[in-house]
Amino acid sequence: MFKKQLTLLACVFALLIITLGSCKSKYEKLRTSNDNAKKYSEAIKLYNKKEYSKALGLFDDLVTRYRGRAEAEDLFYYYAYTNYKLRDYTSARYHFKTFAETYPSSARAEECRFMAAYCYYLDSPIFSLDQTNTNSAIDALQLFINLYPKSDRVAEASKLIQNLRDKLEEKSYANSKLYLTISDYQAAVISFGNTLRDYPDTKYAEEINFLTIKAQYEYAFHSREDHQEDRYNQAIAFAQQFVDGYPNSKYLKDAKDYIKESNQGIVRAKSVLAEAFSNPRIAKKIESKKDTVLGTPPSEKGNDNKKIGN
Repeated sequence: MFKKQLTLLACVFALLIITLGSCKSKYEKLRTSNDNAKKYSEAIKLYNKKEYSKALGLFDDLVTRYRGRAEAEDLFYYYAYTNYKLRDYTSARYHFKTFAETYPSSARAEECRFMAAYCYYLDSPIFSLDQTNTNSAIDALQLFINLYPKSDRVAEASKLIQNLRDKLEEKSYANSKLYLTISDYQAAVISFGNTLRDYPDTKYAEEINFLTIKAQYEYAFHSREDHQEDRYNQAIAFAQQFVDGYPNSKYLKDAKDYIKESNQGIVRAKSVLAEAFSNPRIAKKIESKKDTVLGTPPSEKGNDNKKIGN
């Protein structure tokens, strides 16, 4: 009895393998055949059955054979979407763009132009990575809006552009803070200014303006005494603008403290320079200092100068 069951299972298994092998052979036979009409029909069926990898195998061969023929428009449309469904957005956006440019009068041209831009959007990485695709997506979506200003997709395209700009804003903000973190204070001041210039409505405006004060103060503090007065004065100017612009800010007290600390720094610098005027040894010591944009935060040096946090 047991042997009969084993024999039956073996037969069923063998039949299954033969059946599967037959199906595969049938597909491979069609894929390598010259029956373009049947191949095209089967590719559409596979696409509709969501068997995109198999459909792509047939479409890959058909696109060259159908080029210039009446059926090519439908074929290229499905070909682009097959790549899209397989999440190959680089290939998909190329084929969507090619379709829009090859068939500008087609009822599908608008859709394909949008999909080409949308594929760039989907390929846009997180803000901490290179944003080349993000910028390309913005350009492509803006081009779509310019070409089809009355399209129903304009609202969606505008929303996607805003999402991408938010990502660029986040990257700019994070990069600026990184300069401050690594104690490259002058670069931080410049970078914060660039962020505010490029994104004047940024949600980080208040914090960025405050951190600009902090970065400028640290830059002045780590400068040579003969450069400190001008740099402290710039910190005071930034702080006063902040006090006037954000009277209810949670950073208000710290901003006012920076004004006080900067004024004290100017007094100290003038005292050292006055002493150096009559003491060549001190003057030589000041001249020998390297005036660098990089420095160690005061709290890490263990000095008595107050370091104001954010």
